[in-house]
Amino acid sequence: MNHCAPIPDVQGSLDGRHIAIDKVGIKNIRHPIRIRDKSEGIQHTIAVFNMYVGLPHNFKGTHMSRFVEILNRDEREISVESFGPMLRMMVERLEAKSGHLEMSFPYFIAKAAPVSGVRSLMDYEVSFIGIIAGDGRHDFTLKVVVPVTSLCPCSKEISAYGAHNQRSHVTVTATLNQHMWIEEIVQIVEDLASCEVYGLLKRPDEKFVTERAYDNPKFVEDMVRDVAAVLNAEPRIDAYIVESENFESIHNHSAYALIERDKRKLEARPEASITASPW
Repeated sequence: MNHCAPIPDVQGSLDGRHIAIDKVGIKNIRHPIRIRDKSEGIQHTIAVFNMYVGLPHNFKGTHMSRFVEILNRDEREISVESFGPMLRMMVERLEAKSGHLEMSFPYFIAKAAPVSGVRSLMDYEVSFIGIIAGDGRHDFTLKVVVPVTSLCPCSKEISAYGAHNQRSHVTVTATLNQHMWIEEIVQIVEDLASCEVYGLLKRPDEKFVTERAYDNPKFVEDMVRDVAAVLNAEPRIDAYIVESENFESIHNHSAYALIERDKRKLEARPEASITASPW
C-alpha cells in the first residue's frame, strides 16, 4: 500500500530572525468588478488588486495562494458591498492582525458639453483602499484622479493678450466615515478648476471653455487650497490628501502642490471612533 508523505508547510515554519514584515502579499492581479454609479446604473470594469497582510516575526512566510482564493471565492465580479467583508476575510484566512486591500479601476461618467449639450463619456482613475491596522482600526479610503484645465494667473496678468493653460490632474485621497459617491468628489474638483474637461466639444463649446478658463485663472496652490476648504467642511471625510499637478505647456516640468490633513487629530472628536467604517 502506497502512503504519501505529508507535504511540509514551509511558509508556516518558524523564522529565527525575529523581524516582522509590514506588508506581504500579491500585487497587480486583475479581476472583474461591478460598481454602482450615482445614476443608479451598474458599471462593469476591470480592477487591479493589491492584497497584503502583516506577517509576525516568528513566521517564515505567508500563503500566497490564499489571496487568489479569496479574490475568486464567491463571485465572478467583486462589488463595493463585498470589498469590506473581503478585507476582513483576508486578514482572518491569513491569520494576520493587519491587512491592506486596494483595487484601482477606470470609472466613467457621462457628461454634456456646456453649450451644444452633446454627450460623451469621461474616464477617471479611481481606487478603493481598505486597511485593518494592528490596533484594530478600520479605514476606508477613496482616491479619485480628476483631469481639469488650469490657466496661469501670472501669464494672464503680464501678457498683452492670451495666457498659457494646460491640462492638470487633481487627485483627492479621502478617508471616509460614511458613503460618498465618486461623482461627488469629481464635482467638487471640477467646480473649482479653471474649467472642467470634456470628452467631446463642438466649436461653441470650445469657445465657452476657453473663455471660462481665462476668466477663472488658478495656480496649483489655488487649486489645492480651494479643494481643501471644501473637504475641511465635509463631515463624511475624516482625513484627506489633495494634490494638483499641472502638465505645463511652456515648461519642461510639472507644477505641483499637496495638502494633507487628518481632521480626527485636529478636532480630537470623541465620536470619531477608530473602528468607524462606511462598509
